[in-house]
Amino acid sequence: EVQVVESGGGLVQAGGSLRLSCATSGFTFSIYAMSWVRRAPGKGPTWISSINSDGTTIYSDAVNGRFTISKDKDKNTMYLQMTSLKPEDTAMYYCAKGPLGTIGDPWNLDEYDSWGQGTQVTVSS
Repeated sequence: EVQVVESGGGLVQAGGSLRLSCATSGFTFSIYAMSWVRRAPGKGPTWISSINSDGTTIYSDAVNGRFTISKDKDKNTMYLQMTSLKPEDTAMYYCAKGPLGTIGDPWNLDEYDSWGQGTQVTVSS
């Protein structure tokens, strides 16, 4: 059974940092693309970052330069290091399992076949 479990969310002041983790099991983590998607209050889910099986990374404009996605193949875990947090980063953050190899269209949520339960990030001003 595929499982993805997020952790690391919390309450932080604007300008602060958090690191989210996504622990996975039930599939060969190293050969799949993985992504982070967030859902702000009252809005739909929005893609923010992906890491492909070869380690290449992509970011949305909203987080580029502030967030860093990474993975540890030995631990089957993906991370999202978030810095310079803004109140508009407040959202539920989800880890999503993508396709084999390279993500196609990261904005297309149909690319993802497994999701975690999410971890809440709240940024106070």
